Amino acid sequence: MEYLKQCVGIDISKSTFTACVCRKSLIGATTFSVVRNFENNKTGYNQLLRWIKSELVKNVELVFLMEATGVYYEAIAHHLFTLKKTVHVALPNTTKHYFSSLNIKTKTDAVDARILSQFGVERQHKSWEPPSKTYLDLRNLTRYYVQLQEQKTALSNIKHSKEHAHDVQNFILNSNQKLIQQIDKQILQCKTQIEQLVASDKELNERIKKILTIKGVGLLTVVTILAETFGFEHFSSIKQLTSYAGYDVIQRESGTSIKGKTRISKKGNKYIRKALYFPAMVACRYNVNLKQSYTRINQTKPSKMIGQVAIQRKLLSLIYTLWKNDAVYIEDYKKVVPAKTETTLDSSKVELP
Repeated sequence: MEYLKQCVGIDISKSTFTACVCRKSLIGATTFSVVRNFENNKTGYNQLLRWIKSELVKNVELVFLMEATGVYYEAIAHHLFTLKKTVHVALPNTTKHYFSSLNIKTKTDAVDARILSQFGVERQHKSWEPPSKTYLDLRNLTRYYVQLQEQKTALSNIKHSKEHAHDVQNFILNSNQKLIQQIDKQILQCKTQIEQLVASDKELNERIKKILTIKGVGLLTVVTILAETFGFEHFSSIKQLTSYAGYDVIQRESGTSIKGKTRISKKGNKYIRKALYFPAMVACRYNVNLKQSYTRINQTKPSKMIGQVAIQRKLLSLIYTLWKNDAVYIEDYKKVVPAKTETTLDSSKVELP
């Protein structure tokens, strides 16, 4: 039998990964290898490469496909890329839709690896390349900044409880205060590192300045979103982006008897949602177009949080659009310059996915 393409599907966890080889013939038929488990380290990567030699068909295109699950996929993706292998890293929302299209209800590592390998031979995917060091460093710094803030909040809560408790030793109060002061210093240093890194890349700095023309959006917000998406490298639509961030809408309706609440999935990048929470609150008050949207949405909704989340999603869409068009935000650009002579965007023109 002649084959057109073959793919190694890899389902990755913290300590191990599962692999399966799928081959697609010229007549469209697919065949699968046995499923194997390996340790998620260099020894496991080398064992994988030795194993697939016995499973592959010579002179047929070979690709590797895996999901972007946290950070666990990064080591093997870099290893395979270094060996000049064709690597595809699929966004979780795209694999989810593919699984649904096949009506797959069983979820195990073996099943996931098998379906991922089939996904690789049946669809076209963009080849993965390691992100630039700048984006990788920014992601490390922005995530650490969030983690430091979370530690400070936890210590502040402890401080509040101890200060209002009866007869707490001075050692505990002083120790807690010193820890908070130390974290404050680390937060300031981390923020300085982020600012210096952005300033060192002239092109990135200029493009970020254009996005900062949006009222309510600050440097850390923009940098976090760019770092988490690696400059929107793997995104081709706003719908894809909002799903990746967990802003995609879930509806539970069936006939006349089932009518659940509509909500966002939250099955996405939590750092993006955290970064947009406070900017959306500011935009609801001071950004004219977004304030109008916020007011209109909340007129028919039982909770103001629904409008707030909608503005978060709208801000994300706006940031993505400005970045892709390398444009600045002008609140009412039609009154400032003719639309034909200036490439600018109005947030009211950016529709929610």
